[in-house]
Amino acid sequence: MGEAPAHRDDGLRKPWGTIVAFLLPAVTIYVALTAYPAVRTLWNSFHKVLPRRDEYVGLANYVELAGDEIFWKAVRNTIVWACTSPLVEVSVAMLLALALYAKVPGARFFRVAWFTPVLMSYVVVGILWLWIYNYDWGPVNAALRALGLGALAHPWLGDPATALPSLIFVTSWMWTGFNMVVLLAALHSLPREVIEAAELDNCGWGGKLVFVILPLTRATVLNLIVLSFIGKMKIFDLVWITTKGNPLWATETVSTYVYKRAFEWTTFDLGYPSTIATVWFVIVLTTVLAMTWAFRRREKLEF
Repeated sequence: MGEAPAHRDDGLRKPWGTIVAFLLPAVTIYVALTAYPAVRTLWNSFHKVLPRRDEYVGLANYVELAGDEIFWKAVRNTIVWACTSPLVEVSVAMLLALALYAKVPGARFFRVAWFTPVLMSYVVVGILWLWIYNYDWGPVNAALRALGLGALAHPWLGDPATALPSLIFVTSWMWTGFNMVVLLAALHSLPREVIEAAELDNCGWGGKLVFVILPLTRATVLNLIVLSFIGKMKIFDLVWITTKGNPLWATETVSTYVYKRAFEWTTFDLGYPSTIATVWFVIVLTTVLAMTWAFRRREKLEF
């Protein structure tokens, strides 16, 4: 009887060899491609990293960054993008999801058509919208001229006043379909008895939307906003394909500026762009944690 607990412990012993064998490949890839680059970037931010030598400069890169006007323009553009596009995407996606949920005529076709842009890469989308925004023969200006509104024809990506809004529209057009599909799934998962109870109370579509659908799908909406915010804070591909941050840094984002300082400027110094990347990582991480904390706190207060 005294040996039974020991026998039972042997049977419950974790197979550490198997666990390590399964985790080792994933951990190795994570350390090599994520953890080490992150630590190396932080280390580089305190150095002047030249092709053949590293020179410790302390906080000099951070001091220089504080007075970098181009960096602050990139920060402003990126924040405007990250705060505007998610709201547009999720709002329009909710309207489209409600239309499909209500089974409008042609719902199957519209579901595919609205989701199709998500399947395209940023390279394809960038080239496509370069054609659409073309001043001479692009469909946007051609339509304006056909309607007798030729005075409104514009070099949309060549004017500092319209370049950033034009690209924000492109990302919203591209990702609205993804948000729509997620919200449509959330709508179909709503408790049927709650919807039926609202209908028995003669609650119209507006009432059901405000008092039933939005409260029950709020967690999904907030998660989509956070995910879209993170994606826009890292936006690079579309800008690089279309404008490369031009004109006059009107579409410069932090990601494109980091790339330019690392690989296009003739300073050959990787320390300063590492400083930009480090500061931006801290900003994005802090903002996302603050948003998550605020959303969770609000839910606790309400429920």
